[in-house]
Amino acid sequence: MPRKKKPQHPATKPVKTLLGAGFILLSLVLLYSIGSQAGTRTTNSAAARENYVVPVPVNYPAPILELENLNGEVESLEDFKGQVVLVNNWATWCPPCKVEMPTLAGYFNAHVDEGFMVIAIEAGDPRDQVAKFAKDFALPFKVWLDPSSEVLNAFRNGSLPSSYVVDREGVIRYAWTGEINREMLEKFVTPLLSE
Repeated sequence: MPRKKKPQHPATKPVKTLLGAGFILLSLVLLYSIGSQAGTRTTNSAAARENYVVPVPVNYPAPILELENLNGEVESLEDFKGQVVLVNNWATWCPPCKVEMPTLAGYFNAHVDEGFMVIAIEAGDPRDQVAKFAKDFALPFKVWLDPSSEVLNAFRNGSLPSSYVVDREGVIRYAWTGEINREMLEKFVTPLLSE
């Protein structure tokens, strides 16, 4: 004998409809989220290859900087007047600092004959640790030690990495906070080399 259907309560039908619609909506959201995350991974890996931070144009005199280099000699930013100098504040423990060092080295090697200098100022690590880093990364430019964060204070920017481009007259023309890529160096620094 066929089973008799139990009569439904009048409020049950809309609740089931809402639950069904909610389930469908949740499924769509999950599908979108999964697809979006896959797209994000692709985008992020592409961004990692094309990562860049656009510098801020500025115009003010460079601060007076005098620090020891890795050989224990005191050098001054004034010693490099007449050159275009990129002052880079960094630390050995800073991941984006590590990523940008080969870029800075490559750009330096390509433009050193045009009167370009990089002064990489390490923010607080011991000399032996900084020297090992400089050797491991084969840094071809000046490395100064800033054990008391003088330079970070002078620029009023504690973020790392941060970079400042000083023109041949001693005026800061660009300021970067974050990792620099080669494209941005070519776009913004190279024209200063011909001024």
